[in-house]
Amino acid sequence: MQSLYFAAGSVALITGIVHSVLGEMLIFKHLRNGGFIPSIGAPPLREKNIRILWATWHLASAFGWAFAGILFWLAFKPQDSALIRVVLSAIVLANLGGSGLVLIGTKGRHPGWIALLTVAVLTALAARAS
Repeated sequence: MQSLYFAAGSVALITGIVHSVLGEMLIFKHLRNGGFIPSIGAPPLREKNIRILWATWHLASAFGWAFAGILFWLAFKPQDSALIRVVLSAIVLANLGGSGLVLIGTKGRHPGWIALLTVAVLTALAARAS
């Protein structure tokens, strides 16, 4: 087993879970009007803005889980091919870019940048070692 891929996948999986759960608890529960999807707008955001923010919030978690799935697969079934290198590069770059966006956008106050950076570094190290 490739432990670095497994560690990166674990961080990505846990980050996605924490992201969705805390988002629901800290942000979206206050914007619901009895429905599943938040719909209470507050200037300058309207209902449609809140709805797409909610969807995008959870989409980020889903992408993290997809990366986790690929990393778990690689942990147990490493392959040496050009396609896998491209996929790994995409995972590293997406997590690095996301980390930078969260770091800059929140002035370092949101810890998500650390988790995204950790996934990028662990994945890069694993790719280098294999």
